[in-house]
Amino acid sequence: MECHLLRYARMGEISNLQDAISRYVRDGDSIAAEGFSHLIPFAAGHEIIRQRRRNLTLIRLTPDLIYDQMIGAGCARKMIFSWAGNPGVGLSPRFRDAIENGWPQPIEIEEHSHAGLTAAITAGASGLPFGVLLGYSGNDLIKHTKTVSPIQCPFTGKEVMAVRAIRPDVAIIHAQQADRQGNVLMWGITGIQKEAVLAARHSIVTVEEICETILPRPNSVILPSWVISAIVHAPRGAKPSYTQGYYVRDDGFYREWDNISKDRDRFQKWVETHVYKV
Repeated sequence: MECHLLRYARMGEISNLQDAISRYVRDGDSIAAEGFSHLIPFAAGHEIIRQRRRNLTLIRLTPDLIYDQMIGAGCARKMIFSWAGNPGVGLSPRFRDAIENGWPQPIEIEEHSHAGLTAAITAGASGLPFGVLLGYSGNDLIKHTKTVSPIQCPFTGKEVMAVRAIRPDVAIIHAQQADRQGNVLMWGITGIQKEAVLAARHSIVTVEEICETILPRPNSVILPSWVISAIVHAPRGAKPSYTQGYYVRDDGFYREWDNISKDRDRFQKWVETHVYKV
């Protein structure tokens, strides 16, 4: 069987953000910009908006504000997710407007549970056609999500759920440090950043620092250079989310976003001022 890892053709190259997005993100691509409340790659998402990428499939466990912004800017045709909203505040108005009113364009959705989407991306990282879990019970997701199907366990005869593997065209994550050889170090709360990078054809990692050497910490994650396409020095690249050891979450902006994003005109003015003109 062909080794899943043979697809990695390049070592992690140090690049700037504009060039990395221009090189690896194409119209129509599937993009997994991961980070679980922590290390959310906002700088990279804003560069995708600036480069006016279109018809993207956005994949993420918790879309957070970054996908609300990208949807409102017209980047997305589909979202694959397991929860959508403004954490601790409420809904995602730009996402909701796209679903209910087709503004700025209609958007297709594929909804999962957290465990189900994790299983799908982990299967993609493992080179498997699908993931298996005990889940999707107590809800009607299986009626609406075509990539989930019940199967029979060959050992117990019990019903389990299979979820089709997800292999993004590009994974984008933020981390604390990288060295000049292209290895990445991240610590603190993590989600499925590692699995998304391993599942994707290409990966872009923005980092707070590029160091001569990186020193592993307890419970840290090291991503070796041979699974990474591009590394970008992007200080504060996760703002307004947080990066442990560097800056805290901007809770005020998360609250403010609820008002900014509810109104189309105010949202467009915000994007023009804080994304396009940056």
